[in-house]
Amino acid sequence: MIEKRLNDLRAQIHRAERLYGRHENAVSLLAVSKTKPAEAIAAAYQAGQRHFGENYVQEAISKQQLLGAFDMTWHFIGPIQSNKTKLIARHFAWVHSVDSVKIAHRLSGQRPQNLPPLNICLQVNISDESSKSGIALDELPDIYRQITALPNIRVRGVMAIPAPADDFAEQRLPYKALMQAVAALGQPRLDTFSFGMSGDLEAAIAEGATIVRIGTALFGTRGQSIA
Repeated sequence: MIEKRLNDLRAQIHRAERLYGRHENAVSLLAVSKTKPAEAIAAAYQAGQRHFGENYVQEAISKQQLLGAFDMTWHFIGPIQSNKTKLIARHFAWVHSVDSVKIAHRLSGQRPQNLPPLNICLQVNISDESSKSGIALDELPDIYRQITALPNIRVRGVMAIPAPADDFAEQRLPYKALMQAVAALGQPRLDTFSFGMSGDLEAAIAEGATIVRIGTALFGTRGQSIA
């Protein structure tokens, strides 16, 4: 079942790439594996998936230990607590949810010297929701400037989780605003735009996403068979 779902998702991504004039393979699938068992992640790996996203630090580290024989790339995509930054800096290749200079400083200082720079995305609260973490859009230029000066981390781009919308045109609007803000930074080296989930994948790809984060559509709901 996971292999079929993965193939269906890849086909959906490729159709959207063609429809909206994106280059083939411009968009990568990040499998959101939080709360999913190690055997489901292994099944996705065996079907060709290599990048996995986790929200909970201790759960992720346990899975990394169980799946250590596989060449997987681990992304941290959840809210970051200050007391977890050392573990995140040591155990992940990517962090999508950096939302303050303070957190970036901690990740920079705690990244082991024997590891390559930590790839990070700045999480932007694009819909200005009080219930969500993220940098306000008008604060992005100043925070970006401060964080890019730090060692041991590399700012690759931005991440966003906009307010839900059912209308396709409405789904596109926050992403369009975010991409305009990124363009205003004048930094062509930014190459990673982590937005789009199961419900708005096509809108995200239309507006320039390079990573879409998919969980339930790949792994199913909790308790659902992974066979």
